Amino acid sequence: MKIIFLGTGTSQGNPIIGSKHPVCLSKNSKDKRLRSSILIEKDKKIFLIDCSPDFRYQMLRSNYDKLNAILITHEHYDHVGGLDDIRSINFHMNKPIPIYGLRRVIENLKKRLFYLFSDNKKSNISKIDVHQLDVYDNFFFIENYKIFPLLIWHGNLTILGFRIENFAYITDASEIPIQTIQKLKGINILVLNVLRKIEKNPFPVMLSETLNIIQKICPKKTYLTHISHTFGFHEKIETQLPKNVYLAYDKLIIYE
Repeated sequence: MKIIFLGTGTSQGNPIIGSKHPVCLSKNSKDKRLRSSILIEKDKKIFLIDCSPDFRYQMLRSNYDKLNAILITHEHYDHVGGLDDIRSINFHMNKPIPIYGLRRVIENLKKRLFYLFSDNKKSNISKIDVHQLDVYDNFFFIENYKIFPLLIWHGNLTILGFRIENFAYITDASEIPIQTIQKLKGINILVLNVLRKIEKNPFPVMLSETLNIIQKICPKKTYLTHISHTFGFHEKIETQLPKNVYLAYDKLIIYE
């Protein structure tokens, strides 16, 4: 399994427009982060998790031109803002692209991107095949691969992470329930955002909380994503991380 980090930034990306923060002014390419998303390639099948507003550029620079499925963690703009740009891939593949998300997420998208769901579509509109998930589903199949949806809390919002074989992807988590931790114990590769402690302050980055979760799951390797410019410089952060915990960056490729 090949995993490509299309983007590893927060909702504003990095650099932020107009910001004079030192990290935003960094010349290191690893400090330049598009909105978070990954591609998974296995047996020539391509799965996308989240479709960020930077999707078009992400796909161009990664040189991919097809998608077998899109999995959506939740409905916030930085995770779905690129859905309209899948139409070029529709034209190339000449078929709709399956999209998987919670019922609430799909209903939200129907309001915001109503034309994607219309039965009366023009030829230049993206075409999708909708699959609604339940947060309590044990698993579902895409292209004969078993996918496990993972219950995650993003503040007061229920969102999804996804596990495919011994790889799992979690972003925007403020809390990970114990039942989800149990489903992840001992996996090979975990991708995880830096958790945020909502009850104390809406947005403080809590590396210690993230490391505590990693210790409970005990993956062989963990890659941190959804990184804010306030977290610091990539090279400096890496020196502060424990063994087998790494800071992901845009265009990073790993294998499971």
